[in-house]
Amino acid sequence: MSLTLYQATVPSFIRHLTALAAIIAKAEAYAAEKKFSPEALLQARLFPDMYNLIGQVQTACDQAKGAVARVAGVEVPKYADDEKSFADLKARIAKTLAFIQSIKPEQFAGRDDAEVTFPVGPSTRSMKAADYAINVALVHFYFHCTTAYAILRHNGLNIGKRDFFAPQG
Repeated sequence: MSLTLYQATVPSFIRHLTALAAIIAKAEAYAAEKKFSPEALLQARLFPDMYNLIGQVQTACDQAKGAVARVAGVEVPKYADDEKSFADLKARIAKTLAFIQSIKPEQFAGRDDAEVTFPVGPSTRSMKAADYAINVALVHFYFHCTTAYAILRHNGLNIGKRDFFAPQG
């Protein structure tokens, strides 16, 4: 049995976005328990030239929804990037999960070699859907999920590797 592009991407996007939502919920509870402003975590970053927590979550969602839409040959949903709270981040993740789960494996069928175009900074780039999904979108997705996790861990949230990997269901 060979692995399909859908199987190589969509379940991982779902699993890690689910984990990210759980980590965000833990961060919200942590801020309340320690009685500090949620802004301290929401605006936290690992280095001045990196996105803050909000930007990391936004970009992880953008990579997942963008990859799924482009490979399936449907329009990429546009989000306003106006999240300011933990509730906003959880809602963005939920919206992204709902979109991803609306795409069926059949929509990926035969699309491995389809040409997809995606933004790279101020310009665009095109490549085969399989190459894009595996070598661009997944890599960026994992980077931003990992960085969100690292920001929260660095700021004292008691999370570990098991939190990063949501249970498979």
